[in-house]
Amino acid sequence: MIRFRSGFSYLLACLLAVLLAQTFEAKVRAADRPHAIPVVGDVVGAHDPSIIKDGDTWYLFTTTPPNTKTPDQFPIRCSSDLVNWKLCGHVFSDIPAWIKDDSPKTRELWAPDISYFDGQFHLYYAYSSFGSNVSGIALLTNKTLDPQSPDYHWVDEGLVLKSKGEDDFNAIDPNLVLDAKGQAWLAFGSFWSGIKMRKLDRKTGKLSTGDTTLYSLATRAKPEHFDPPPPGLPPNYEAIEAAFIVHHDKYYYLFVSWDLCCRGTKSTYRTMVGRAKAVTGPYLGADGKKMMDGAATPLLSANQKWLGPGGESVLLQKDGDDIIVFHAYDAKTGIPALQISTLTWTGGWPHAALDGDTANSTGK
Repeated sequence: MIRFRSGFSYLLACLLAVLLAQTFEAKVRAADRPHAIPVVGDVVGAHDPSIIKDGDTWYLFTTTPPNTKTPDQFPIRCSSDLVNWKLCGHVFSDIPAWIKDDSPKTRELWAPDISYFDGQFHLYYAYSSFGSNVSGIALLTNKTLDPQSPDYHWVDEGLVLKSKGEDDFNAIDPNLVLDAKGQAWLAFGSFWSGIKMRKLDRKTGKLSTGDTTLYSLATRAKPEHFDPPPPGLPPNYEAIEAAFIVHHDKYYYLFVSWDLCCRGTKSTYRTMVGRAKAVTGPYLGADGKKMMDGAATPLLSANQKWLGPGGESVLLQKDGDDIIVFHAYDAKTGIPALQISTLTWTGGWPHAALDGDTANSTGK
């Protein structure tokens, strides 16, 4: 009987150990899975969101909605928990006069990109008109994002770079990235020959005069057969934009939006990603193929609830989950709204979720 009890206790202990191990593994797998963060409040119309945290508040900057009733530019939304959002101001009360003179067709300002370094917030943004590559990228700086602070003041640092009609690139959708050595770079581009990059002077935030190379990071492959483009617009197969780069572990990750935005229920945006060991590339998909050859790895795609997830930016957080913010279009109404997902990393690749997903992309 003593032997039986001893053997039974041993078997029970083994069984308990197995159950605990399985429970732990299940928790680890759950932690590896991304999840959509529910958002409420002033989230409708939040297009091309860019996010940063200052103190206990997350600030979200978005493209100015078309046909707004006021001349205000770049709505700012605030949240203390990433769930509840409220409109807490605008960057500009109107489009700057110098942009109106330089680009009379510009009706609203696009694609703000917020970052913080060297004691200042840097807001890069674009101006253009729909379907044109006569475009420009400009810069604002501010010491704080708290509108109640006496130091709150946006300083117009002016033009950073332009593209002209004869160029094979489009100077919109800027993204500032600091490499592992602290060097500043600017990624940008939409349609035409794809995503480009220029080296910046970190002190001024403007283009480097020492390195004037226009680096090419990603493009779309030209299909054998494609529909002719609408008059005055680039062909749809060139659709790649909204570049965003982060440095995580050993790699730089380039997030991009493929296909077409801004078309309501006909929007086909999807978010793709590649990685490289150097900030200037070459960026590869998980299959080892180059983004400059039209390859990339899917991250977010449409589901039955939301269409066209894209216009993304990423926030790597030391004191919380990494997150990706983006917009998507209601599958019934076509109205865009803010989306947020945790961003998890397994196997050297990011994973994200869209509200309504039945399985998570890049991890299905």
